[in-house]
Amino acid sequence: MAKIANKQVICDILIEAGKKDKDVVALCSDSRGSASFTPFANELPEQFVETGIAEQNLVSISAGLAKCGKKPYAASPACFLSTRSYEQCKVDVAYSNTNVKLIGISGGVSYGALGMSHHSAQDIAAMCAVPNMRVYLPSDRLQTELLTRELLKDEKPAYIRVGRNAVDDVYEEGNVPFEMDKATVVTEGTDIAIIACGEMVKPSVDAAAILKEKGISATVVDMYCVKPLDKETIVKAAANAKAVITVEEHAPFGGLGSMVSQIVGSECPKKVVNIALPDAPVITGTSKEVFAHYEMTAEGIAKKALELV
Repeated sequence: MAKIANKQVICDILIEAGKKDKDVVALCSDSRGSASFTPFANELPEQFVETGIAEQNLVSISAGLAKCGKKPYAASPACFLSTRSYEQCKVDVAYSNTNVKLIGISGGVSYGALGMSHHSAQDIAAMCAVPNMRVYLPSDRLQTELLTRELLKDEKPAYIRVGRNAVDDVYEEGNVPFEMDKATVVTEGTDIAIIACGEMVKPSVDAAAILKEKGISATVVDMYCVKPLDKETIVKAAANAKAVITVEEHAPFGGLGSMVSQIVGSECPKKVVNIALPDAPVITGTSKEVFAHYEMTAEGIAKKALELV
């Protein structure tokens, strides 16, 4: 079971790295508490920058620090980081190819009760559309640790979206298959292929277990690397299945589902069904309540799979 949220894992790794490398810096936009970055600010105050509620400044300052040789990690609510500072992400970070890691916290509908203003249901589409910007949605704390450690090794821009709360583990401690920019095939099957990202991976794995009990064999792909997208794994999974389901905590346009549909349509035509948030303001409620309402659960995914096979 999960012990800590993915965002806390990122903070822990950065504290560890920051103690060894003074160039590692963390920045927040009045969000150190929400980002779980308070421990970093307390332990390494000289390597922490608080911009206040100024997301555009947050990104531009990060880019400036990167040009000075620093290794900035800028954390802010995904809903604001991917919209209010979109131009700065595009120009100062991606176009300028600066070593800035943008951490979108409380992604998707993590701020469920606060409504559409605080939901980030367009960030995958927006960030993936920017050249030079990599986009990652780790599925659990264990994968988040490995991803964060890998990102510390390179000097390229990236956007990492994580949720607000701890999520159930997808993998087992000490047994986490991980390759940078390569999707993880969690289960293999021949009837249906389920391709998911972020917090939707766990219910997809659980859906595969439900389907197995009904005699349906499902492949589950953890597409934590939404950009660069692992086309090879998508094609292989689709080619071995009767149909494909994508699952994402995102709007139905421009995200994982759209990209998978493009690849499957051109490489190995199969029916692709996208399970996602609606093209409308999402209902008010906790993440679990929202997911249940839109059948973005293990039961809902299994139900859709049964309809397709």
